[in-house]
Amino acid sequence: AMMFLQYAIWGSWGPVLSAYLQNNLGFNGVQLGIIFSLLPLATAISPFIGGQIADRWFPTQKVIAVLQLAGGMILILIAGVTAFTPMMWLMLLYCLVYAPTLALTNSIAFINLENSEKEFGAIRVWGTIGWIAAGWALAGWRAVTPSSVGIAMKGDTLVLAGVFSLVMGVLSFGLPHTPPQKGGSRPWAFLEALKMFKDRSFLVFAVISFVVATELWFYYVLTAPFLTSDKIGISQKYVSWVMSIAQIAEIFVMAYLLPWALKKYGLRRTLTLGIVAWPIRYVIFVIGTPAWLVIASLALHGFCYVFFFTAAYIYVDTIAPKDIRASAQSLIAMIILGIGSFVGSLFSGWVQNVFTTEGMNAAGEAVKVINWRATFLVPTALTLLCLVVFLAFFREKKAVGPVPAA
Repeated sequence: AMMFLQYAIWGSWGPVLSAYLQNNLGFNGVQLGIIFSLLPLATAISPFIGGQIADRWFPTQKVIAVLQLAGGMILILIAGVTAFTPMMWLMLLYCLVYAPTLALTNSIAFINLENSEKEFGAIRVWGTIGWIAAGWALAGWRAVTPSSVGIAMKGDTLVLAGVFSLVMGVLSFGLPHTPPQKGGSRPWAFLEALKMFKDRSFLVFAVISFVVATELWFYYVLTAPFLTSDKIGISQKYVSWVMSIAQIAEIFVMAYLLPWALKKYGLRRTLTLGIVAWPIRYVIFVIGTPAWLVIASLALHGFCYVFFFTAAYIYVDTIAPKDIRASAQSLIAMIILGIGSFVGSLFSGWVQNVFTTEGMNAAGEAVKVINWRATFLVPTALTLLCLVVFLAFFREKKAVGPVPAA
């Protein structure tokens, strides 16, 4: 239930907010990039604080509960905002309270599981189910609401996220009691987590994770506008249904293929397969035709995300010392969901603007014309570079953290 709600919150607004901001509020590519950069920015700042609090001072489940209750109230407030500047500041405030929970939910799961490599995928898959449920709920709400602008009400995507957040806040008080490790001899857990960079393989892994994370945001920020553009032609009312293909595939990959791949191939080869899937998907976006192939390629997200990012959290859990596991998860969250995603969000919006020109529609009106082929060539090239560097320099090391139970 924790994972379901954690990602239902994000899934309510993450895939489709950009289409709402661009199509309904008139935000440009740079403004989209800024709005979507706020969660990564917050993830670069706040998870270390959240990890420190949970590792040393307060029970993890109570930290999650308080943050989610506050976040739900802020989201519902943002839903009524239509101007860029106030939305930007309120979204930053919201992201600062939501970001720590991304790492803390992973941490509380790992701490309470006996064998993370075997069990975490089956727990984390409920986050994907929550993401899908949120998208389908939003699309259903919009489908039954008579509207000429493709939405049910102003800020509907944010209202739904706020409701999920409030529910999770209440539920989190009932999560397994996970007290801080007060007996640890090292009081500043996040400083100990930073020392993990001394390991060469972890440093290489962290750098590759950063670059791959930047390319993830070409998918998060630009896929909804791409699918609703004239090139593909998906209605804004139904775009969240179409995009749920990615999460349906993610369920299958996470629940069945990830445990099998980790056992058969190990972490290094599993991570490699994850990286390979990225340029394949973006090449299909570059081709852009036929439309059914573009839509079908969304299923590759299951391999892109699970085989790299979910496997990354498992890798960190296997090498992190026991008393800093929450902070170690916060460290990788900072790299993937924080700095990498912050850069990627701004970069993807900037790239879209670079390849946007003025044009005329059939009615003779001035419109913005986006060169989607050139836009998606950028992440194609960068993910191919990541693959080459990863294969050349990353070596899987023997676990130094807690050894999973047999």
